[in-house]
Amino acid sequence: MEFRYLGRSGLKISAITYGNWLTHGSQVENDVATACVRAALDAGITSFDTADVYANGAAESVLGDALQGQRRESLEIFTKVYWPTGPRGHNDVGLSRKHIAESINASLRRLRTDYVDLYQAHRFDTETPLEETMQAFAQVVRQGKALYIGVSEWTADQIRQGHALAEQLGIQLISSQPQYSMLWRVIEDQVVPASRELGLSQIVWSPVAQGVLTGKYLPDAPPPAGSRATDDKGGARMIERFMRPEVLTAVQRLRPVADELGVTMAQLALAWVLHNDNVAAALVGASRPEQVAENVKAIDVQLTPEVLTRIDDALGEVVVRDPAMTAANAPATRPA
Repeated sequence: MEFRYLGRSGLKISAITYGNWLTHGSQVENDVATACVRAALDAGITSFDTADVYANGAAESVLGDALQGQRRESLEIFTKVYWPTGPRGHNDVGLSRKHIAESINASLRRLRTDYVDLYQAHRFDTETPLEETMQAFAQVVRQGKALYIGVSEWTADQIRQGHALAEQLGIQLISSQPQYSMLWRVIEDQVVPASRELGLSQIVWSPVAQGVLTGKYLPDAPPPAGSRATDDKGGARMIERFMRPEVLTAVQRLRPVADELGVTMAQLALAWVLHNDNVAAALVGASRPEQVAENVKAIDVQLTPEVLTRIDDALGEVVVRDPAMTAANAPATRPA
């Protein structure tokens, strides 16, 4: 395993980080989820990412149970707050002081730990003053319930504003968790340069584009049974933007590149995001333990400038690069 510093901090995390969105507490049984976590540990993964909203808290509980017996100081545990949780009451959402204070306590109970290494704003809250949000995060840090603060899917301007307030409050905002893959590069023009300047790293989600970059989805063919594209619990909706025939056709043009390198297409996709020096970690999930061991092999894949050019040529115009997509995909108001 390779370990990288997270932002301008002394914290190192595993370059492949295990995430349990859409799997633990929903798509896979708890015993399988536990087996996947154990496989991650066996592969050298020490960093684990979850969120209170995943399966309405069940994902945090499964992860907390699966990590029992491990030396806490040898792990880096991340969670997030913003989306509606619990009974979805009027204060069970957002980044108010009330919701943050209550959510961190609930997350710690479910994770069965006294603190998380990284506590992340899962989205930007347009209905709470940013000063209130950052003051609440500062309180969480000072209470020892989180060591560092991060954000997810914030624009470059929002990151700048949050970082300035964090500095004033004496806490460290060190990470951004955006979607990033060969197909979705919207962070490159604005978020990444701002993050480099301010001392944040990216922990990227969906580096394999919801599984599309594995090459298992073929143009003009039905998706494989049991795949994310057939999942009616949220997976099919999330993957929809990548299921267009022109995208699937372009992805198939990557297969010769992967074959010549002697890697799977998933390993190629993971190696590609990790090639970006502002990416500290790629988040990977798993529905089977063996997937974890395969994904970790991406650490050893070296991409030359020639290979990177071939990837760009293969994907061509299907790559989404517009930086405005970060704001466009964010909620304009708190979800009910």
